This record gives sequence, structure tokens and C-alpha cells, in this order.
Amino acid sequence: MSLLKGNTFISALDVTDINALAAKALAYKADPLTDKKLGEGKRIGCLFLNPSMRTRLSTQIAAQNLGMEAIVFNVGNEGWQLEFEEEAIMSGTTVEHVKDAAPIFGKYFDILAIRTFPSLVNKEDDYSELYINQFIKYAGLPVVSLESATLHPLQSLTDVITIKETFKEQRKPKVVLTWAPHVKPLPQCVANSFAQWMTEWGEVDFVVTHPEDYELDTKFTGNAPIIYDQDEALKDADYVYVKNWSTYNDYGKIYSNEPEWMLTQEKLKLTNNAKVMHCLPVRRNVELSDEILDSPNSIVTQEAGNRVWAAQAVLSELLKK
Repeated sequence: MSLLKGNTFISALDVTDINALAAKALAYKADPLTDKKLGEGKRIGCLFLNPSMRTRLSTQIAAQNLGMEAIVFNVGNEGWQLEFEEEAIMSGTTVEHVKDAAPIFGKYFDILAIRTFPSLVNKEDDYSELYINQFIKYAGLPVVSLESATLHPLQSLTDVITIKETFKEQRKPKVVLTWAPHVKPLPQCVANSFAQWMTEWGEVDFVVTHPEDYELDTKFTGNAPIIYDQDEALKDADYVYVKNWSTYNDYGKIYSNEPEWMLTQEKLKLTNNAKVMHCLPVRRNVELSDEILDSPNSIVTQEAGNRVWAAQAVLSELLKK
């Protein structure tokens, strides 16, 4: 049975069995080249509409482990500026419509992987996921999200993998997603996605904590408890996932830096000697203190390493369709 419902991977809702997909990823970690001929003669096109480091490199490595050729194209720097709106009068700065570009990618590649980014200006536009949906509509081939305006599914699958790999007790771990300060407004993508995957996975006791006014879309947080007192939320946590995000209701804002929300060793004493996670890149001593990042509690490097196996598991499922 396929572990993906269709030919797209853009959210947790595309997965038939999260545990099985995570197990497959860990099997690839144990034996990376076991399916080295699966993608022989196939190409993946990795299109980046915004910068990337871990996502780009891990996806390329995953594809190569499966025998695929990976071609990376930075759309903004190397290609024409694309138009995504239907019936647009293209008399401005856009040069090529996605309706014309996407079908060409469909001729060149067997899988298309796309990274987009929200404007943080218009919530309706961002949350419509126009960019990635237009590629899905017109490319005519499997599409993988390397991060979109609202979600980052490969990162979240990685997070599930990392928790499964590191938690050995016969009980549900308590996992806390905590807001962190930052110097500029960031998207809700990672926080939305982590909340969605933890909720859909259903094998953790999941809690969200943030200052008031930083609510996330309940479409992603579901019934997870929202606690405005960080110390209270951290009590007995087994994992603390640290991430900044900007406001959702008054869209795309950071009201204040809130330095007291930075995770420190003193706050970690409230937890069950929790492991600390972050998607990276991280602003040291703004989002997370040096003393945390450089401590044995930090598993951010292990987490980032697992990005390869998450991508490999997803790509292999699409190759088998």
C-alpha cells in the first residue's frame, strides 16, 4: 500500500500512515543506498522561489541516493519573473505565466519539488497557497513541497522521525511548541506544519505556548491546548520545539521582541530534561541561548541530518506510483 494518498506531498493530510513513513525514513538512514536503482533514469527538478540550505541539500542527496538526477533552479535569480494570477494582464514586471512554465517542467522532470514563501502582507493570498497550487494544476507531474506559504511538510516529517528515533519510553512524550523572539516577522509555516503533524500523528501529548496575540490558525493546531504562560507549558516536557512566528490575525506582525521568551537552561529545569529542537537557521541568543544550543539537550544537528531520510522516504513513494 502506498504511504501517500496521491501524487502530491504538501501536508500531513497527504500521508496514509505517518508512522510507516517515518519508519521507512529510518530504514533509509540505516541503509541509504538500498533503493539506489529505484530512480535510475529519472529527474527531479528543485525550484526555489526563495533561499534554502538544508532543504535544498538534503533533497538533492535523497534523490541521488535513489539514483535520480537532481537539477536545481533558483527561479528568482536565474529565470523569468513568474505570474501566478489567472487572467492577469501581464503589462508589469512579470515575464512568464506559470500556465506556460509549469507544463514545460512537466516535460523535463519526473518529480517537481518547489519552495515558495509567503508575502506576510496579505493573509488571504498566502493562505490560498496560490503558488504551489498553480504548479500542481499545470505541471502534470508529482509535486513535493520544499516549504510553502503556510506549511513545511518535509521539516515536520523530519521532526516526527527525530522524536521516534530518540524517545525510548513506553508512553506518549509531552511535546511543547514554544514561540521564540526574533528580530523580524517570520512566517507561520514551520509552526503550522509542526502542529498539524503532531496532531495528525496522535502519538504525543502536544501543547502550544506563545504570548497572547500570536495564535495560529486552528486548522493546524486542532484541539491542542494553547497556554500563554511558557513556564506552565514547559512543565514535564520531553521535547521543546522552539520557533518564532509572526501574528496570524493581525497578519505578519511582531509586536515586541519579548526576550523573556528565549529558552534558557533555567527554563529547561522545568522540563523532564527535555530535548530541544529547532528547524534552523537559528538566531543565537535571540531565539535560543548558546547554553541550550551547545548543550547535550540540543538535538538540532541530529534533526537537520534527518532531513535527508524524510525526503528520501517521500521521493521513493512517488517513484513507485
